[in-house]
Parts: sequence; C-alpha cells; structure tokens
Amino acid sequence: MLRNRKLAAPGPEVFLALGRINQWLADGDGARASSLAGHPELAAALQEGDLPLLGDDGAPLGPGPLLEIFVGMRQPPAAFDLRIGEDEAAALSAALAELLSAGQPWRACREPILAAYPVEKAQRRERFAAVMAGQRDYSSAELDGELLDLHRTLVALGVASEPELSADQFLEALRRKARLQKQAGTPELAVAIRQELVAAEPAGP
Repeated sequence: MLRNRKLAAPGPEVFLALGRINQWLADGDGARASSLAGHPELAAALQEGDLPLLGDDGAPLGPGPLLEIFVGMRQPPAAFDLRIGEDEAAALSAALAELLSAGQPWRACREPILAAYPVEKAQRRERFAAVMAGQRDYSSAELDGELLDLHRTLVALGVASEPELSADQFLEALRRKARLQKQAGTPELAVAIRQELVAAEPAGP
C-alpha cells in the first residue's frame, strides 16, 4: 500500500506509527516478547511474516524516509521496489506454478502448497489455486500485491528461510525461471503425449 501510494490522505501520525512499528519489527524477537503477552493472534500473525522494511544501508526505515517514499521524494530501497510489468505477469505466473510445484501435476501437490499459502481470504486462495492449476494468470497488479505472501509460501514449504532468500531475490528467481521456460519452448502436444506413452510402457523381459 505504501509502495503503490494507496493510503487515503494519510497524516503525519500514520507515518510516525509506521516508522515506530518498523523499528519494533527490526528489534527482533527478544524486544517484542513482553509487548505481545496477551495478544496471541498478533503473535501468530507475526510468525507468518515479520520482516521490517530496510534501507539500502540495512537500517530500518523510520517515519521520515517512509513519508518521503510515499510522496515520491525518495526512491524505494531495492528490496522494497518490486515493480512487475504487465507484459511479464503471465510468464511469471507460469514460472511460479512450476517452481512451487517442482514441475509435479497440481493434483499431486495441491494440499501441501495450499497449506503453506498464508492467506485466509477465500477469494485470494481460489485465485492462487487457479494460477497454480494453469486456469488463469495473475495480472501485474495482482502479482505485485501477492508477492510477499507467495514468498512466505516458499518459506513455509521449507525451501529456504527468509534471510536466505528475500522477496526481491524470489522475484528475480521467478524471472530467471520464466526466461528458461521461454528458451525451452513448448513441445507439440501430440509429440509430448507419445513421449509419455513410451515412458509408461513396461520394461522388456
């Protein structure tokens, strides 16, 4: 919302609060344990994703820098500026589906992938499942809004921890995957089916 300037006429107090929350997230588990006592739902939500927004120097963004990013006076840091073009959204959707399923049929890996997807809203879960099944593609705006939760899905599947693979690195991995898919091309359907039939034939005596 902040990156896309979708906050409705926010006042200075909004950025003051965002800056303090971001600093609180950056302080780590030890500093927040006492303040989360009595708030189990908030603690559970933070376990699903609690990455602070860091500048290019590694320091958490405070109220001033967040306001400057929102009004366009400052460029977002590299890890925060995840722009996705409409012309690449379909290819990234296909790359996402193949990456998260490891090339397996959707019906073979549907349950663990949906269990790892952290979003509870039914409409978004249905859209995610449709993209994974190849029934539709994300638009660039949809993919932009989903990216952090898709990254959390990858982490929940045990592929890598958040420090090992950041959201911007995940996006770049999708782009590399999409380029490889384009280079490989798609075999003619009849040829591909014949190859599957040959592979399924019983071995000779």
